[in-house]
Amino acid sequence: MVRLILASQSPARTKLLAEAGIRHSVLVSDVDEDAVQARYGVTDPHDTALLLARAKAEAVAALPEAEGALVLGCDSVFEFDGEAHGKPYTAAVARERMLRMSGNTGVLHTGHWLVDCRDTDTGDYGDDGGGEQGSGATLGTVASAEVTFLEMEPAEIDAYIATGEPLQCAGSFTIDGLGGAFIRKVDGDPHTVVGLSVSTLRSLLSSANVRITDLWSV
Repeated sequence: MVRLILASQSPARTKLLAEAGIRHSVLVSDVDEDAVQARYGVTDPHDTALLLARAKAEAVAALPEAEGALVLGCDSVFEFDGEAHGKPYTAAVARERMLRMSGNTGVLHTGHWLVDCRDTDTGDYGDDGGGEQGSGATLGTVASAEVTFLEMEPAEIDAYIATGEPLQCAGSFTIDGLGGAFIRKVDGDPHTVVGLSVSTLRSLLSSANVRITDLWSV
């Protein structure tokens, strides 16, 4: 049986996978995001999302628990006015961002990185796609979607921040929670805005000779 490990502590990502019927477990990496960015000097939001997704996937892939599994790392970065916005962490930062985002459009980039930790020397990959032989694949890509916000009243922004929801979210908003009330439209895969594109995962799995149907829990 093919095993998928999600290298992310995001409840939204694991919920998305569960609702898509994708069998997985969670193993959180101890990656220091700021240190990774400082080391490589990446400032482009698109590239930052991919870099951090790769760092998380490779950190978990190096653990003994990942042996024989596929490891998926994800990270999201919101691009607005040419700036990269990660998690705001504080109410002041979240409020400043949301006041600027009100009535405007930004781009949510979600990096995906897959590492195949299965043995490449043993086992046969059968015609049914359910074999255990590894591909040796380590690859990734970025899925992006434009997000257009409604005009938000300052009182609404303050009430939203008071819930605590936006403080741990890239860009200071969610689409699958309370923040969905402030989003007018999404151009692109809405799953990308949640933090994990299932169609992108399908493509990555295909590169590792695995069908997404092999992970269905139904």
